[in-house]
Amino acid sequence: MNTHRRAFLHLITGAALTSMLPGTARAQAYPSRPVRIIVGFAAGSASDILSRLIAQPLSDRLGQPFIVENHGGAGGTLAADMVVRAPADGYTLLYCGNADAVSASMYNKLNYNFLRDIAPIASTARGPLVLVVHPSFPANTVAEFITYAKSNPGKVTFASAGIGTVAHMAGELFMAKAGVKLVHVPYRGLGPAMTDLLGGQVQAIFSTMPPAIAHVRAGRLRALAVTSTARSEALPDLPTIGDFLSGYEASLLNGIGCPRQTPAEVIDKLNEEINAIIAQPAMKARLADLGNVPVAMTPREFSKVLADETEKWGNLIRANHIQPA
Repeated sequence: MNTHRRAFLHLITGAALTSMLPGTARAQAYPSRPVRIIVGFAAGSASDILSRLIAQPLSDRLGQPFIVENHGGAGGTLAADMVVRAPADGYTLLYCGNADAVSASMYNKLNYNFLRDIAPIASTARGPLVLVVHPSFPANTVAEFITYAKSNPGKVTFASAGIGTVAHMAGELFMAKAGVKLVHVPYRGLGPAMTDLLGGQVQAIFSTMPPAIAHVRAGRLRALAVTSTARSEALPDLPTIGDFLSGYEASLLNGIGCPRQTPAEVIDKLNEEINAIIAQPAMKARLADLGNVPVAMTPREFSKVLADETEKWGNLIRANHIQPA
């Protein structure tokens, strides 16, 4: 009986110790079921394409499906709001980035505060945008584009994935730096915007790289310049807009976040896995082909970059009185 009693007491003690460490138990078991990655932009957008590149290797490495769900609208705020309200258990993630930093300043009546309510997990990739025009547009360089826009104020149209997106802000920054007036035509996603540019219904897009690069290489669109401070290895013959407009810079930074109270053990595990994924040569090559580079950060570093981006684009929005509608 004494032997049985000691065994019973040992089991009870072990169970008690395990119950005192819920975070550790969760982290060791995570993930034990499918994980959703919510994307705030439509299929065919850079966020959609890049999130799916990350989702599959996460599924392979962690043994559970990481499922991308598109919930586009309002500059990504609908998706962010959905994730903020989700349980903080690591099973609902947000594919986020500086587009959310823009929205934090653009929309005054959000039900959440992005920097406060979303915990950054890991950055994934950063890439420039590219100014592309329909082949019929009468400009082959940024200088010619500016000259034409000044001669035709309010007549040159540029499309975007929606009000408050990085593609929109890149155009607003261009107008502020160049002193020109373009007409912004917002769409519900970059896919339909690109379709209309290819059809000649609009004249230009400051496009993220992944949706545009194949059209540029095939000659269906004419690329004038990239928006980064340095040339892109994916389109090395293109100058930067900064070569013509001093201080101009815009890029798309993406990563993954989660509800603020998500256990630190889960965040750290995902950060480690994502950083390992984007360090793989095959992933680097695929991102490079899409005009992006992997950017590995700690959660704290990613948080700092998002705060800096919020300040940068917030200053532009306030200085130019840009409204969401």
